[in-house]
Amino acid sequence: MKDPEVELKLVNASYEADYLAYMMKYDSIHGRYDGAVEVDGDSLVIDGHKVALSHTRDPAEIPFAKYGADYVCESTGVFLTTEKIQAHLKAGAKKVVFSAPAKDDSHTIVMGVNQETYKPEMQAVSCASCTTNGLAPMVKAINDAFGVKRGLMTTIHAMTASQPTVDGASKKDWRGGRAASGNIIPSSTGAAKACALVIPAIKGKLTGMAFRVPTIDVSVVDLTCELEKPTTYEEICAEIKRRANGDMKGYLGYCDESLVSTDFETCSISSTFDAKAGIMLDSTFVKLVAWYDNEWGYSCRVVDLIKYMAKEDAKAK
Repeated sequence: MKDPEVELKLVNASYEADYLAYMMKYDSIHGRYDGAVEVDGDSLVIDGHKVALSHTRDPAEIPFAKYGADYVCESTGVFLTTEKIQAHLKAGAKKVVFSAPAKDDSHTIVMGVNQETYKPEMQAVSCASCTTNGLAPMVKAINDAFGVKRGLMTTIHAMTASQPTVDGASKKDWRGGRAASGNIIPSSTGAAKACALVIPAIKGKLTGMAFRVPTIDVSVVDLTCELEKPTTYEEICAEIKRRANGDMKGYLGYCDESLVSTDFETCSISSTFDAKAGIMLDSTFVKLVAWYDNEWGYSCRVVDLIKYMAKEDAKAK
């Protein structure tokens, strides 16, 4: 809401305006909204700007055209293919961004890694997952400089709303049905393999898994990899710092302080390399660590992607 390049036109949600205002005002991790949020009938007024609301589960009925909502963030997790977003387009949306991995071959973009591959003729684009955004910038910097021969990634991931706070039923993933609030839970993730969608050179070289842990926000990726080119840990740190202060600034960060997960709450950077946490066994075998706010940081990238698409689309006119 504070970005002068973006205007929020419409929110489609199952909830009523007063509850949406409440959720906008208060957040258990990110605190109170630094502004004014009011209800005006079935609309929100945020910092004096009126935002329309709609309440339908059928995207064909969402009044995108009426309110001039050109770029739509699809966050239901249901409509994640180009075929399924045709209803959004017929309702007036010009482009749709998935805030999740696509379930078809729709193009995937991680800002700071492969945004230049966007083409204005694309109707739908995926912003990948929060973990792919937390991993890919670091992988790009390392692969560009030293080459990644192969690697295994583990994300130690904060619990999410999809997990039960106490033991419950889960037919597909038995472990996933256990209490998020009191367990370290092994889980699957496609984030490492998905890196190949944005860095084709590493296709078949990375895979990974996850541990869900009982913290509310901020996660960390642990990448253990074999490099093509011999180097030192100091050279790796220097290269990541160079990229973090250069062409990947804002997406890749560098930290050499003794920080912990809460220090990265509400951090907008996609992937913050932790120089003090990594270790190296020999000149080609290294463990690298990067932090990411899986809520705030990822949300910032979705907005950045929409802004980038809008600028590229404007150039093509």
